[in-house]
Amino acid sequence: WLFETKGKYGIGNAFWSPSEEDGYGPDVSMSDFMDKPWKPLTRKIKVPAQILSPYRVLIIMRLVALFFFMLWRVQNPNEDAMWLWGISIVCEIWFAFSWILDILPKLNPVHRSTDLQALKEKFETPSAANPQGRSDLPGVDVFVSTADPEKEPPLVTANTILSILAAEYPIEKLSAYISDDGGAILTFEAMAEAVRFAEVWVPFCRKHNIEPRNPDSYFSIKGDPTRNKKRPDFVKDRRWIKREYDEFKVRINGLPEVIRRRAEAYNNRERMKEKALAMEKNGGSAPKEPINVTKATWMADGTHWPGTWLHPTADHAKGDHAGILQVMSKVPENDPVMGYPDEKRLDFTGVDIRIPMFAYVSREKRKGYDHQKKAGAMNGMVRASAILSNGPFILNLDCDHYIYNSLAIREGMCFMMDRGGDRICYIQFPQRFEGIDPSDRYANHNTVFFDGNMRALDGIQGPFYVGTGCMFRRYALYGFNPPRANEYIGVIGQKKAKAGHIPPRTDDDDSDTRPLTSHPDLDLPRKFGNSTMFNESIAVAEYQGRPLADHISVKNGRPPGSLLVPRPPLDAPTVAEAVAVISCWYEDKTEWGDRIGWIYGSVTEDVVTGYRMHNRGWRSVYCVTKRDAFRGSAPINLTDRLHQVLRWATGSVEIFFSRNNAILGTRRLKFLQRMAYLNTGIYPFTSIFLVTYCFLPAMCHFSGKFIVPNLNIAFLCYLLTITVTLTLISLLEVKWSGIGLEEWWRNEQFWVIGGSSAHLAAVLQGLLKVIAGIEISFTLTTKSAAEDDEDMYADLYIIKWTSLFIVPLTIIVVNIVALVIGASRTIYSVLPQWGKLLGGSFFSFWVLAHMYPFCKGLMGRRGKLPTIIYVWTGLLSITLSLIWVTVSPPDKTNEMEGQ
Repeated sequence: WLFETKGKYGIGNAFWSPSEEDGYGPDVSMSDFMDKPWKPLTRKIKVPAQILSPYRVLIIMRLVALFFFMLWRVQNPNEDAMWLWGISIVCEIWFAFSWILDILPKLNPVHRSTDLQALKEKFETPSAANPQGRSDLPGVDVFVSTADPEKEPPLVTANTILSILAAEYPIEKLSAYISDDGGAILTFEAMAEAVRFAEVWVPFCRKHNIEPRNPDSYFSIKGDPTRNKKRPDFVKDRRWIKREYDEFKVRINGLPEVIRRRAEAYNNRERMKEKALAMEKNGGSAPKEPINVTKATWMADGTHWPGTWLHPTADHAKGDHAGILQVMSKVPENDPVMGYPDEKRLDFTGVDIRIPMFAYVSREKRKGYDHQKKAGAMNGMVRASAILSNGPFILNLDCDHYIYNSLAIREGMCFMMDRGGDRICYIQFPQRFEGIDPSDRYANHNTVFFDGNMRALDGIQGPFYVGTGCMFRRYALYGFNPPRANEYIGVIGQKKAKAGHIPPRTDDDDSDTRPLTSHPDLDLPRKFGNSTMFNESIAVAEYQGRPLADHISVKNGRPPGSLLVPRPPLDAPTVAEAVAVISCWYEDKTEWGDRIGWIYGSVTEDVVTGYRMHNRGWRSVYCVTKRDAFRGSAPINLTDRLHQVLRWATGSVEIFFSRNNAILGTRRLKFLQRMAYLNTGIYPFTSIFLVTYCFLPAMCHFSGKFIVPNLNIAFLCYLLTITVTLTLISLLEVKWSGIGLEEWWRNEQFWVIGGSSAHLAAVLQGLLKVIAGIEISFTLTTKSAAEDDEDMYADLYIIKWTSLFIVPLTIIVVNIVALVIGASRTIYSVLPQWGKLLGGSFFSFWVLAHMYPFCKGLMGRRGKLPTIIYVWTGLLSITLSLIWVTVSPPDKTNEMEGQ
């Protein structure tokens, strides 16, 4: 239909006509679809005017105050300490610029809600186009990525897969895939065990409406499990399934030993065979030379594992193995399959016992190829899934992020299937975490970003893609432009544009707004590779992802009932084609990773991928559900947290120095959205000025000077105005975002901690890479074990020394020493300058208050500092004292004044 096969459903056509060839009788007319009132699936709720109006007024007031303050500071230099004044002026101007970049995208925050009942009525209720009430929803492919079973435990991954297979979405429309980039047999066999357990776990969840559907999380819930459960057999069923899950965990945890013993047994058998053959060739006597047999890893069926072996060898190592694709759960039947009473299992009478299709994927890896890490693995899954299931929507999850709300996929589908949903490239859900310490010492929940910044971006062109918990439109991932990309214009991007002429284009012109598939000369093999089956799936995915054309206001829709056709079962040629598209050579001389799929070239491929879509004119939506959609884990240890932030900041520096810098974006990237992406690339550089400013109070104490000549009324009034307006703006942000004051303060503290450590290291690493081509990695040097294995927060107290600690520790020690020196000088001075001491001390305490979580993290559980901290502090103190004596030596005049 897109490639001159069925033109009436082509891109840009707004309406269709029901006909007998579409499966409708002669009595069905357009009035059956167009005359009924439109019922939206989602609602956009703006922040109340009584909050938003003062919020915007305060931002303007602070901008004006900042301008006059900077003007006053420039016009009133400190003649006695020009160097101190100059350093402070440069830092303050940068902070003002950074604040403007951060605050401008927050001018139009919105809240959204969905109507799941309306979705059910529209897509799963009997109608003229759907007499039997089958589901007319589009298919969804769920991707889970993992790479190393030692760092990402198979039990955690298996629980994530179980939560996906049990999701409340039409079973025949849901498919799950796991990408094992390490090719580990442990992950493979753990997934096989998960599928076997899913045959009882998934029907159990449907029968008793279980939430959450991750068994480990469900059985860890504290409270009465029988609450709101109506079935009388719930307690018996729960006891039985809990016993089954305990056995499942034992099998998963015992797999490494099972695999090792199996490999030893088979290898010993092979050794005996080789020995018998050698003896036969040697006339019955034992050979003089020892028999060497390759230590292979074996599957349960007695064949060699094609992936990575326990003892790696050529063609069987992490970066050198064949492609593997195993469909572990076949395509389900189109009609429900009801359970029956079973004495050995649960009574699933009246419960659909089907489970969605599930496939294990490990792409081919060979030496000499750049496999592009996670981005390359995701693109391989995109191609394989297009061959096997071709769901028009893709949900991307990390292996430790599971579905906490079984209706989450339906919530996202409300936006995709609503009016105008064909212009949405992805739905980003907020990340929520479990296992975080109650005080959230290192701001792991990141609520200021997820509930503040992301909600604000939702009012412009849409939130960033943050790597997990995101539902993509497959067609948008393929690098095509959206329909009606210029429909909304303006700084915020919410103003309806008048209909106008779209100029013609060429394929290399990024300014066009028409989908590339509308061009008859589109060279699909050059862009996507030589798989005919994959290239034919592109048009199908675009068509199936359209909203229903059931109202005159819906543009670019599809007819109701068009997705009721059952999926055909998979055959051998289809699976073979799927294996071919995950080969390491398939992407050669194509646009994968450049314009198509996940974008290569950055450690933060998620931000770059989302940026490319927004740059083409697509919009994204932020979906905050009443019950958390997904939950996962996050590092709560200080060192691990800083290394996580280091990775993000390094990616931002790479983005700034690449062609993905927002300054180079097209005109379809809205102004405030451009500011937000520009801030993403610039924020690590603030660390240079932040670290400098954190040392300024100490410089004031050491020199006896201050950043201004004296604490006059003008300076104090400006400082008070800027501080009060910032406080009020923050309070209103807390109000419209719903975050707590403690969460906001933790975020402020970790901004200083991360800015003075990980961000600074990322800037250094990025500059060395760009200027000199030198790669630097910051690794752990010493480790200590947790003190209490029974404490779920034991990892919080582990002290792992890293080079990232040096700068924050230096800031703390220098400011403490400077406070002592400054106080001593003032107290014993003939003419004490208390104003300068007060000003410097205020800023020193400001720095130390932000560093408090860092100090607490260094002290461990019992408040004991590691020996290396004492050594480092002593060296710094001695060095600073010597520097002070050298710079400001005592003279006779000072001695006389002292007397």
